[in-house]
Amino acid sequence: MKDQTGQYVRPQAAELEARLLEPRRFLQVVTGSRQVGKTTLARQVAQSSGLPYHYATADQPTLRDAVWMDQQWQTARLLAKEADGNGAILILDEVQKIANWSEVVKRLWDEDTLSQIPLKVVLPGSAPVFMSRGLSESMAGRFEIIPLPHWSLGEMREAFGWTLEQFLFYGGYPGSVPLVRRPERWIRYIRDSLLEPAIARDVSLLADIRKPALLRRVLELACVYSGQILSYTKMIGQLQDAGNTTTVAQYLDLLEKAGLAAGLQKYAGDAARRRASIPKLQVFNNALMTAHSDRTLAEARADRPFWGRLVESAVGAHLINSALTGACTLHYWRERDREVDFVVRRGQRLAAVEVKSGRTGKLRGVGAFDKQYPDSRKLLVGGDDGLDLEKFLTTPVADWL
Repeated sequence: MKDQTGQYVRPQAAELEARLLEPRRFLQVVTGSRQVGKTTLARQVAQSSGLPYHYATADQPTLRDAVWMDQQWQTARLLAKEADGNGAILILDEVQKIANWSEVVKRLWDEDTLSQIPLKVVLPGSAPVFMSRGLSESMAGRFEIIPLPHWSLGEMREAFGWTLEQFLFYGGYPGSVPLVRRPERWIRYIRDSLLEPAIARDVSLLADIRKPALLRRVLELACVYSGQILSYTKMIGQLQDAGNTTTVAQYLDLLEKAGLAAGLQKYAGDAARRRASIPKLQVFNNALMTAHSDRTLAEARADRPFWGRLVESAVGAHLINSALTGACTLHYWRERDREVDFVVRRGQRLAAVEVKSGRTGKLRGVGAFDKQYPDSRKLLVGGDDGLDLEKFLTTPVADWL
């Protein structure tokens, strides 16, 4: 769907607009990693709603503090008082970067509630877990969250006319589209404009990072080995900066919370066994993988093993972004030399997803998995005898379950 200016509008916009136009007020929190369109979506919704709105961002080099938040809120309050009974909208972008932001939001929100000021507030933020934690501590019962995943193949195709091949290599960052014809600039954009700010600003909000160089190396490792099962001990051997397995596991967890890369855990009936398993590395966006490969699209296409890994990583990214929205949980499975690429769980429904990416002997894992979990669904993606890859990547995961 596109707006009146011809700009693509993500599906989550309809949900946000419906919430803002409801009589009862809830603070709307739009979360997601950098460059997935949180700010654009919030402003598109504000414009299409027909309500007056005020936008301000805390993602600036100049100082932003509680006084600044008060000033922006007062500006929006004036708009709400001057408007008709439907009120106005305030968009405060990246507000989580201000100290004690949640306490300030609670105070101002409760003042509006007491005074019956019809001000509707949207908070887009790039640190999903940090945003949720801050609100849960002080705004219980007053907010709703709209998680915004990375762009899918269907969205990139509708907005930019991308092919499956382009999506497999360049991933789903809309801001990078103008640069794909200049590979060196595209790589610098992904690394310098996306990954570096995410590490330096967003991940640092989640925890005290004592080894920032090690964190960057863990992210690079996750990008290079996306789709592969790699023990923490082997990761340590690949890292130049000294660290222990506990630190590496913690950093992988932070990268997952920032929507960059994850260490998927082995599926098992026992949750404790899942937590103790060797992780399977998985990026949320294939662009992170190819930007670290030093290959062009043509070179990647000619390298059949690498292209197969891109296919598998794209399927994993599709699944993990669905897990990000709460649609499912995602794991892998392995017993001895038998392996299943992905195990998807939605409620009581379980599915083993195998990607036909060129590796031989993989289907033995599905048979072994079936013996342990006979009620599970088995999905083969790709190849002549599997589900069409493009159809799988453009279909919601819930539809397959």
